[in-house]
Amino acid sequence: MLILASQSPRRAELLSQIGVPFTTLSADIDETILPGETPEIYVQRLAKQKAQAGWQASADIAESRLALGADTVVVIHEQALGKPKNFDDAMRMLQRLSGQKHQVFTAVTITSGEHCESILVKTEVTFCDLTPSQIEEYWQTGEPQDKAGSYAIQGIGGKFVTHIKGSYSAVVGLPLYETNQLLSRMSLAHEC
Repeated sequence: MLILASQSPRRAELLSQIGVPFTTLSADIDETILPGETPEIYVQRLAKQKAQAGWQASADIAESRLALGADTVVVIHEQALGKPKNFDDAMRMLQRLSGQKHQVFTAVTITSGEHCESILVKTEVTFCDLTPSQIEEYWQTGEPQDKAGSYAIQGIGGKFVTHIKGSYSAVVGLPLYETNQLLSRMSLAHEC
């Protein structure tokens, strides 16, 4: 049995897209960036902690199980952009992304409790130039309010993307190819 340690509807949709049966559980962890922690290390640490928390929380569901944790962060000039606190924060983030290339890092960890496998997928995204009125109009849709970097590539925010180099599904929140590869490896490891 696979436990998705996430309440993200996007991750659930993506996992369903590749035909993987799963149960979702919330993984409550502290998502504070540690002093000196790079975005790559940060996102990998959170994915691992979410997987471990999901595995532990699912003990009463199934004895033989795998837990999947994932995290995504938007990075520009080596600085992680989290979810916006308010409109001004979203305006600041989207102005930084305007007309620029940025990276989206998504880490995925799968654990069986004893064995753990992780991957980090980096995708480059380029935005068009955005005006303050476009940003305000986008904010009013409600979409950017709970998204890393203040945008959703799979939603209205996709209209700002001029180019993508890498995994589209990783930008949404779960890299499908790499996740499928991890699941294949972990299934074999789990059965041994």
